[in-house]
Amino acid sequence: MPLELDPRETLPADGFAGTLVGRVWRPDVSGPSVVALRADGVYDITAAFPTMADLCEEHAPAAAARDARGERIGDFAAILANTPEHRRAPDAPWFLAPTDLQALKAAGVTFAVSLLERVIEEQARGAPERAAAVRADVEAAIGGAVANLKPGSPEAMELKKLLQDKGLWSQYLEVGIGPDAEIFTKAQPMAAVGTGAGIGILAASSWNNPEPEIVLIVNARGAIVGATLGNDVNLRDLEGRSALLLSKAKDNNASASIGPFIRLFDDGFSLDDVRRAHVTLVVEGTDDGFRLDGSSAMAKISRDPAQLVAEMLGPHHQYPDGAALYLGTMFAPIKDRDAPGQGFTHHIGDIVTIASEKLGALVNEVTLADRAPRWTFGVGALMRNLARRGLVQ
Repeated sequence: MPLELDPRETLPADGFAGTLVGRVWRPDVSGPSVVALRADGVYDITAAFPTMADLCEEHAPAAAARDARGERIGDFAAILANTPEHRRAPDAPWFLAPTDLQALKAAGVTFAVSLLERVIEEQARGAPERAAAVRADVEAAIGGAVANLKPGSPEAMELKKLLQDKGLWSQYLEVGIGPDAEIFTKAQPMAAVGTGAGIGILAASSWNNPEPEIVLIVNARGAIVGATLGNDVNLRDLEGRSALLLSKAKDNNASASIGPFIRLFDDGFSLDDVRRAHVTLVVEGTDDGFRLDGSSAMAKISRDPAQLVAEMLGPHHQYPDGAALYLGTMFAPIKDRDAPGQGFTHHIGDIVTIASEKLGALVNEVTLADRAPRWTFGVGALMRNLARRGLVQ
């Protein structure tokens, strides 16, 4: 079952009504371009905004994107059809991840369900065969207690003391209900892959899963200017063995997926739409016919998205090129796949679809990190390419 991208499913439910921007690889210039997606085609606006970070620094990015004149480089459906890696014509354009210079950051343990699963990973020491028994113990001890707690509240601190007295405290509970959020670096700028690409897991991992999330686009001033979808690919066995292995579990070749496009905030789309959003997940196994369905309601997030941004960027920490912040997921798949009590783990070739009504669909195929295309085009290559094209000096 080769990965296919449906134009109707890739776009938001309202089509081109929103302000949609992205990035396209243009073989004719041997580099990427910032594009605006419009009903009559895909327009290269790189002459006005050499990078997506430049566009996001505008006072009103959505208005700037709508007003930008640019070269029409093709039909949306044709470029999308050329985007999956397995069918790509090298002389025609294809879509990339929509971010470029932005730091790729992630907030962890922002939903009660995922909090419990992190504690289970820790207690199981990364062994999937122990997860079912540990899950029963953990849910009996703290499942209902953390569901509606406001992190850092007096009630949360009271529960923290109670759990410490019982010897049940965890580093994941600390960031899940404590005063400080977990904000970590998911990957380096330019490292994310987009829709249609392979997402990489390590061959050594036997317990891993997708993490469907909304990703906020934040400029250097800390203003949230838009949103997109992301897959914060996770290796549960590595992180479960030790939280100090977080970077090895999270940051590998092709392990950060973002897309399909950025929807900029305008009169028809705002942060309140993000707060109300539902994110769906479908995993389809190409080798065993397995199917997994799930969803996340952003209304159940324990820390408001604006609060997470404030913890990431402010007087204490700056990002001159802005940042893309994964907001976390409430969906941790536990459906048994290979054997009873083993829970879920990926198979190579799984097709993962993450979707939300106003953001469209991000679709990727699971591969091994060392089999995914090597990441060779970084910030230095981008600057040299833009200079050769006369777009930066």
